[in-house]
Amino acid sequence: MTHVAAIDVGGTTMKGGFVARDGTIHHVERRPTPRAGGPARVIAAVSAFVADLARPRDGVRPLAVGLAVPGLVTPTHAVFSAAFGWRDVPAHAFAPDVRLPVALGHDVRAAGEAELAYGEGGRDVLYLPIGTGIAGAVVLSGALYGGAGGWAGQVGHIPVRPDGAACGCGQRGCLAAYASGGAVAARCGLPGAEEVVRAVLAGDARAVAVWDEAVEALALALATYTLVLDPESIVIGGGVSQAGDTLLVPLRERLSARLGFRQAPEVRASSLGAMAGLMGAGLLGWRAVPGA
Repeated sequence: MTHVAAIDVGGTTMKGGFVARDGTIHHVERRPTPRAGGPARVIAAVSAFVADLARPRDGVRPLAVGLAVPGLVTPTHAVFSAAFGWRDVPAHAFAPDVRLPVALGHDVRAAGEAELAYGEGGRDVLYLPIGTGIAGAVVLSGALYGGAGGWAGQVGHIPVRPDGAACGCGQRGCLAAYASGGAVAARCGLPGAEEVVRAVLAGDARAVAVWDEAVEALALALATYTLVLDPESIVIGGGVSQAGDTLLVPLRERLSARLGFRQAPEVRASSLGAMAGLMGAGLLGWRAVPGA
């Protein structure tokens, strides 16, 4: 079976592996995303990961590389990332010494494509991974919608608290500043969202208050999205989706309460779990294979 190399770059962890045409993943590897040293250090870490996966190993010789990164992304440039601070990074900077076709794409949009190709799919869906940050993949009439400039889906930067907490994008009061995994962990003084969920289940007062505010902020943003685009379902992915009913039950209740005159869309966890981004990066890679 032939494969492409795929790398999904997250705010705290990079996942890489080999992905077959049917989405089957072979050899998953995780590396930490550098949190200090500026954009140059992140780019160097990504390019080293790309170079390693582009080499044959375990009997697999990849045909191309698919690279999914956060922020504002075009096929030729990583335009901007609030998480990493980079601006206008050309695609070749992530693979300077790789002699394979390389496809660059947006991490969440790629994950949304994987949900369409390999998951439960749907015609009008918002796929919303919640990890270190928050962004969405918008599916309208069965196809991904990129918007006029290809940047649709920046749900994490919907303002939910006017003049609220500062966000890395330069705005204030963004959803991501209240409901992302990075935000809830920082506000609780804990290493990550997983520890926050454990603290919530243990009844820790600070964690419960932060989690409650995060769910309320999510419900507000998703109510706005629902009233504008009327999705049939909202699919929650990313690391925070692993919270299960601790997130989904109150979120469904809060969203319904904010949509008094209409029924709320279905809210469910991603069927692909934490691998959606890697599978989406694989789809990017397959598009770069000549004749595939």
